[in-house]
Amino acid sequence: MSTIGVIREGKKPFDHRTPLTPQQCVSLQQFFPGTKVLVQSSEHRCFADEEYRKLGIEITENLSECDILLGVKEVPVAELIPEKTYLFFSHTIKKQAHNRNLLREILNKKIRMVDYETLVWDAGNRIIGFGRFAGLVGTHYALMMWGKKYGYYTMKPAHECKDLADMISQYEGIKLPPMRIVLCGDGRVGHGSLELLRKLKVHQVSQEEFLNDDYNEAIYVHLRSEDYYAHRDGRFWDKSDFYKHPEDYMSVFKPFYQKADIMVNAVFWKEGIAPFFTHEEMKGSDFRIKVISDITCDIPGPLPSTLRSTVIGDAFYGYNPLLEKEVPAFLPNVIDIQSVANLPCELPIDASMEFGEQLIRHVLPSLLVEDNEGIIANATIAKDGKICDKFKYLEDYVA
Repeated sequence: MSTIGVIREGKKPFDHRTPLTPQQCVSLQQFFPGTKVLVQSSEHRCFADEEYRKLGIEITENLSECDILLGVKEVPVAELIPEKTYLFFSHTIKKQAHNRNLLREILNKKIRMVDYETLVWDAGNRIIGFGRFAGLVGTHYALMMWGKKYGYYTMKPAHECKDLADMISQYEGIKLPPMRIVLCGDGRVGHGSLELLRKLKVHQVSQEEFLNDDYNEAIYVHLRSEDYYAHRDGRFWDKSDFYKHPEDYMSVFKPFYQKADIMVNAVFWKEGIAPFFTHEEMKGSDFRIKVISDITCDIPGPLPSTLRSTVIGDAFYGYNPLLEKEVPAFLPNVIDIQSVANLPCELPIDASMEFGEQLIRHVLPSLLVEDNEGIIANATIAKDGKICDKFKYLEDYVA
């Protein structure tokens, strides 16, 4: 028998999402007989304590009897309970400096750390995540910014909407003006972006059409990494080689920035990959992009104009390419930037429901019954006070 605890999100600003909704806690106990779920009391969760209580789920402050603890974001170091199994996004696998102490404490307290980000299928695709909602919200921001910049229409940001349906309902009766959108990225985030553009019936065009034809309507082109990077020696594109040796590849994005009004960045980026364009290119008279929604928000990363991450409620800033500096948003001759790092938090109910479904269907059977495919073993960063073999490269990071 296992006891699972749903922890209160302690990182500030507080996250409203939860790994399990009230109904999912009930379902989990039914699917895995003998499993008990406890929920730590929270004032910030998108489902109130009372919603769990009504379904017979115990609300408590003390989770020390739990074997497994489920969260969303990083757990504050002081709140980690020794010798438990934790699942959350630790944001340590890229050696993020601000979370070094978190991983050190996980080792000190002999915690088994399973990171959602490292849960992958055999082919390497991630099993679980909030990327779809980042894509949906980030693309909504791009369209919202264009309307605000040129006075075409006004819309609420996602966090002021009741849910996803409410966010999308704002587009009823709005005819999007002519705009040329370049969407980069083909993972969960990119597909979330695509979902919204398709829902709104924005006209998708080919690369050739985007670069050569004129349109009197809103259009978009969807690009993958092979469309905006090429080997420096002109060799045939090889995706695995690109990620292993990014220094051998250069950006070929220029024709797109010469034609696009809006850029939606939904790419997976890692250190060593060349930026899409440089500060100098952004100063050129042929740089046409006026709005950038940087959903993946890597700093430093592929977009030199992403100077900082912004926050929900204050999502935008302007970038003056000549000064290479931040200025107020929506001024003339300024490129407007959205760089909220936690976009799925804007639709916490929808995001939590989808995440919990994935967790129960694809992850918990391996955790609670048998890990036949090694899904949990391969995603375990630390155990018994040691870094696991697959993540040995983190040893110097915590040393």
